[in-house]
Amino acid sequence: MTTTLLLVPGLGCTARLYAPQVAALADLAETHVVDHGNHASIAEIAAAALASAPPTFALAGLSMGGYVAFEMIRQAPERVARLALLDTMARPDSPAILERRHRHLALIADGRYGEVTEALLPVLVHPDRLADAALVAVVREMADDTGAERFARQLRAIMGRADSRPTLGQIRCPTLVLVGAEDALTPPDLAREMHQGIAGSRLVVVPDCGHLSTIERPEAVAAALRTWLAD
Repeated sequence: MTTTLLLVPGLGCTARLYAPQVAALADLAETHVVDHGNHASIAEIAAAALASAPPTFALAGLSMGGYVAFEMIRQAPERVARLALLDTMARPDSPAILERRHRHLALIADGRYGEVTEALLPVLVHPDRLADAALVAVVREMADDTGAERFARQLRAIMGRADSRPTLGQIRCPTLVLVGAEDALTPPDLAREMHQGIAGSRLVVVPDCGHLSTIERPEAVAAALRTWLAD
């Protein structure tokens, strides 16, 4: 019997973010990618995902997807059978991050969305992978498919999210916390914070990997998710 696995992408990402894992886990899970770009807040995204989800499911989210996953488990903890938090964080944005997000919103409003996505590229993937034309093309294509309007809506939702640290101790389901060793946006220290706050969670640090672990090191992430689903 297969498990239903909901996958929530990150900011500016689409279902392509999880394509390697969808293929690798097909024997274990029926996967569905959550649409996270049509609502104004993380709470609304979570509620919409829950409304279309089966009674119980496994849940994985990367970056912004992790913020949505935290909200889903707050809204319906009894429905989340397993939780995977990939390259994300429990804490809200720092003042410096908020300032950067405001700058990006201003650029988008000025019709300069392409400048925002290009500026983010060096912190989305490991520095050594910036010369990987195929990988970089996927990141750019996801940003293009997202578009300026949805990206700006996602940004605003992220900026208004709740602090998930106070509720870490309430998470009771089997939980995987995974992070790229060189993740520049949500570094390993923030993964350890979540791991320490969630009793019984498993921490996986993927070597030679930046923020977009699912497409940078797809085999390692798939292996970690397989273990998590099979526990």
